Amino acid sequence: MKQTWRWFGPDDPVTLAHVRQAGATGIVTALHHLNDGRAWPDEEVARRKGEIEAAGLTWSVVESIIVHEDIKTRTGRYRQLIDNYKASIRAVAKAGVETVCYNFMAITDWTRTDLDYVMPHGGTALRFDVVEFCAYDVFILKRPGAEADHPADRIERAQAWLKTASESDLARLERNLIEWVPAREFVYDRQSLNRMLDVYGELATEGFRANLFEFLGEIIPVAEEAGVRMAIHPDDPPFPLFGLPRVVCSALDARALLAAVDRPANGLTLCTGSYGANPANDLVAMAKEFAPRIHFAHLRNVTKEGDGSFHEAEHLEGDTDMVRVVHALLGEEKRRSSEGRADWEIPMRPDHGHAILDDIGKKTNPGYSGIGRLKGLAELRGVMRPIETLGY
Repeated sequence: MKQTWRWFGPDDPVTLAHVRQAGATGIVTALHHLNDGRAWPDEEVARRKGEIEAAGLTWSVVESIIVHEDIKTRTGRYRQLIDNYKASIRAVAKAGVETVCYNFMAITDWTRTDLDYVMPHGGTALRFDVVEFCAYDVFILKRPGAEADHPADRIERAQAWLKTASESDLARLERNLIEWVPAREFVYDRQSLNRMLDVYGELATEGFRANLFEFLGEIIPVAEEAGVRMAIHPDDPPFPLFGLPRVVCSALDARALLAAVDRPANGLTLCTGSYGANPANDLVAMAKEFAPRIHFAHLRNVTKEGDGSFHEAEHLEGDTDMVRVVHALLGEEKRRSSEGRADWEIPMRPDHGHAILDDIGKKTNPGYSGIGRLKGLAELRGVMRPIETLGY
């Protein structure tokens, strides 16, 4: 697989020089300073590509061209914003970037309650605690109807947690849930979040899914014409938050999405961590079933906890059999290569590394420490090499 690395642009504490030292050859990035729904200008795309290539690397995947909330709700300026999205696809295609990872998560991006969960080895990981989330949703945000979305025993545990939580605990929780979002130029407070929740109003799951399919019906033909593969990222976590609809959580969702616009350019990002947090998902089976339409892979692992909480595990630990997932993806590459396809190589990146060694306490983007991801990439490379070389 094409070994890539997510880079958040010139301000990323993990530099392009660090990426080369880690052993990756491809970069996964976006124009974060322009990621507000506008069309990406050709010259800005070319400038970013030049920065990457000057460091001896290749811009392999765009992650992400943001899908504006107006597009998701089909309100406001959604028509102009879809046209802008098409223009951005054409701009990155012109620069030779042929894979675009994106998501269709309402309001939120990937969400965790704890960005510094202490692991037994002394490093830190990302974690989602369903009790803490319930405490925020029901008792702090006081979202109307929130009680109906949480079981009674969880609400009781949330009340108990609040009695022991410090002011810093509460500030940390709110910051992690609504104020801090990766690779986004804006943040929410309680008032602005509630206003956005009102915009979604009565838009239920099937209505939201229909909006996604309408969007795909417009952008996939453009991507196909431009030679770009679109790879949707699953919802993270793969269950509803704040009463918002979620439509990319399971194998059933993936089947429906691929069938809705049944073209090769309409594909998936196989994020083993996001899909892996859903107990209904068999990641090895999904890697095999959807192999022809997997255009990108985020390889990370999670450990699911009994109440629905989960935390990021070591890349080769956790609940997903990463070795068998990698084996399935390499088998798909071999199949594509045998057909003489130029796009036989699937880009992958190590995702959400732990903060370890001297990354602890250092300024990094949460989940995107340098050393933790280097360790993850090394472990994944150790899985891939014998499969590729010896044909296991």
